Amino acid sequence: MAKSKKYIPKQKYNPLVQIGAMKSRYPNFKVQKMDDGNIIFIGNIQPKEYMREYTVSIEYRGDSEPHVKVISPPLVEKPPHYYHASKRLCLFKPANFTWKESTLIANHIVSWTSAWLYFYEIWLEKNEWLGPEASHDNNAEKL
Repeated sequence: MAKSKKYIPKQKYNPLVQIGAMKSRYPNFKVQKMDDGNIIFIGNIQPKEYMREYTVSIEYRGDSEPHVKVISPPLVEKPPHYYHASKRLCLFKPANFTWKESTLIANHIVSWTSAWLYFYEIWLEKNEWLGPEASHDNNAEKL
C-alpha cells in the first residue's frame, strides 16, 4: 500500500514578526492595528540629510503588497511612479517582485520608500525621474 500524504494546513504568517522587525530597524515608526487585521506603520523618512523629512504610512496587508502613502508634506499633483487613484507610491512592478506575507517591510519597503522620496526630490529640481523604472501594464491602476 502506498502511503498517503499527510495534509498540513498553510500556517498564517504572524504579523508580530513584522512589528518586531520594524521596531528593531526603524524604532521611530509607530504601529496601528486595524480592525481588518492589517497593520499600519507611520514614521518619518528623510532620504538625505539635506532633503526634507516626510511622514509616511505603510500598510501591511498580508499576502497583498503593502500600500505606501506620503502623509506630509503633500506631494505635488501627479508625481511620477505614483498610483493617483489610491494616492500611493509605486515602489516596484509586481511582475518583477512577488510580494509574500512573510516578506519583511523593514527589509524592503522602508528603504524603497526612502529611495522613491530621494528620486522624487531630484525630480522636483530637474523635472526628470533619474531612479529605476519599469514600464507599466495597461491593466494596472492608472499611474
